[in-house]
Amino acid sequence: MKYLYIALGLVCLALGAVGAVLPLLPATPFLLGTCFFFAKGSDRVNRWFLSTKLYQKNFKSFREQRAMTWRTKIGIMITVTLTMSIAFVMMHEVLIGRIVLGCVWLFHVYYFIFRIRTLDAE
Repeated sequence: MKYLYIALGLVCLALGAVGAVLPLLPATPFLLGTCFFFAKGSDRVNRWFLSTKLYQKNFKSFREQRAMTWRTKIGIMITVTLTMSIAFVMMHEVLIGRIVLGCVWLFHVYYFIFRIRTLDAE
């Protein structure tokens, strides 16, 4: 079972690394998955991941303090807005789909601005 967790962690890590570079693929959910699977799979692999620059830059502050810098928040909000905009445009004939997407987007913006603490830039 440990090998399965490590393998799933590696898949999440690869997707998270790609997501850190590509604007259409969010890194945070995959890095969360990486943390979960590596913690279940191996202490040594988990310690290695927690020491990587990818983790330190993209996820450490959120995981430890439930907080992000404005730069991180804005980057995530822009990525989600662009992704949802594509879906919004593609649903030009589905009014309920557009309404749902609009509500999800509004909640997303509200959550990142008001529910996640903002850290000072370091």
